Amino acid sequence: MAYYEHVLIARPEISPQQVDALIEDITKTIKELGGATTKTEYWGLRNLTYRIKKNRKGHYALINIDAPAPAVHELERRLRINEDVMRFKTIRVEELDEEPSPILARRDRDERRRARREGRDGEDVGGDFEGGEE
Repeated sequence: MAYYEHVLIARPEISPQQVDALIEDITKTIKELGGATTKTEYWGLRNLTYRIKKNRKGHYALINIDAPAPAVHELERRLRINEDVMRFKTIRVEELDEEPSPILARRDRDERRRARREGRDGEDVGGDFEGGEE
């Protein structure tokens, strides 16, 4: 079996729960056709570089797939029919990466920085300075 990375962009009008249901449906389809999904990531509602069907945003998701080529072709056929999917891209890779994608790694790094900065701004500097003259 071959390894694939599959990224899809769903319409912004649907909820994140509907995107999760779409990802579960894709996972079920791959399993029915003799493959497996090793990692799924929901990247959230993100801005598009260019408009797609008059939309400026879309729900992004990444799925790592270990499946034969006919299973991937059937998955792509079903996604072309699905009205909630605006775009998708499937790329064959030599090996699947189990680490978080750069998108999620950057988000985690930004959240840690934000937490550190908020902690520094909110912590007590020491002393009881009331602003008066001594």
